[in-house]
Amino acid sequence: MATLAGGGEDPSAEVLTEAAAAFGLLASAARLHIMWALSQGDCDVSHLADRVGGALPAVSQHLAKLKLAGLVRSRREGRRQVYYVDDPDIVTVVRVMVGQLTARTAPAAAHGNVSRRA
Repeated sequence: MATLAGGGEDPSAEVLTEAAAAFGLLASAARLHIMWALSQGDCDVSHLADRVGGALPAVSQHLAKLKLAGLVRSRREGRRQVYYVDDPDIVTVVRVMVGQLTARTAPAAAHGNVSRRA
């Protein structure tokens, strides 16, 4: 393993592969919106669908993928399945990513320089 400038070692290929898979899941705007909503607090599928503007079946499928990857968890409360993010580091990653992009695009939008991707 190579040593990083900060003194730490490079992560293993396995760790990098797992990180790439997790970031791949977050590459979906819908899943990123779900993660953002869950970083604000626990929520059931119905409320998440309303909040993110998605169809209930689609939000359920996104949650299933996020849960399978270990990015979200769920618990039963009566008849409802409530989803949450248990790992504060994941919440931090989502908040930092969205916060940085928001800060970066806000000045451009104020000057009318917002670029759009097709």
